[in-house]
This record gives sequence, structure tokens and C-alpha cells, in this order.
Amino acid sequence: MSEDWNKFQKLTQAEEYFEFFGLPYDQKVVSVNRLHILKKFSQSIQEIDENYTDLSVEERLNKYCEALQKAYQVFLESTPQEQKLFKVFKQKPKNVVTLTEITSD
Repeated sequence: MSEDWNKFQKLTQAEEYFEFFGLPYDQKVVSVNRLHILKKFSQSIQEIDENYTDLSVEERLNKYCEALQKAYQVFLESTPQEQKLFKVFKQKPKNVVTLTEITSD
């Protein structure tokens, strides 16, 4: 394994990933969407690892960099509620009738 791979493996904070890849980011966007960006990034890493098993370390890190850019971009254009990455956003509240369920027959 390369030195870059070892450094990547030690990263934990969203800002560390952006700095590692040399990507610009707005601290306000990251502060508000930190967990969502990291969750989306993590899902992308898993897909890359499953679908591209023969990549070199450099190629893998390049794909990861693209994945982080995409994850960040999603939350520049969308909200966590729209993305529904976490279970809490997927569950329908109990004992609640939404406006879309009300009809005038």
C-alpha cells in the first residue's frame, strides 16, 4: 500500500477529506450537512470498492475524490430531507395525516 492510502485510512473528519483531496468547500455547507455528506461519500466508496476491484491505489483515490465532490454537490443543490440517507427521514410518522393524504370527496 502507498503512503497516500495510509493517510486516507486515518481520516475521520469531513474537512480532513476535503483537505486530503485538495477540494474547495464552504465551511457553512459542511457544518450543516456534515453527516449527510459523509454518509453519501461512504455509500459511494462502498460502490466503488464493489464495482472496481482491479483499481490501483491512485485510481481508487481518484474515484474517491470524485465521489466526495459529488456528495458535496448533492447538498449544495438538495436537502437532507430530500435525500433521505438516514432511517429517520425514511420513516413515516405514526398517528399523522399528511396534507397529501387529505382529499375532498
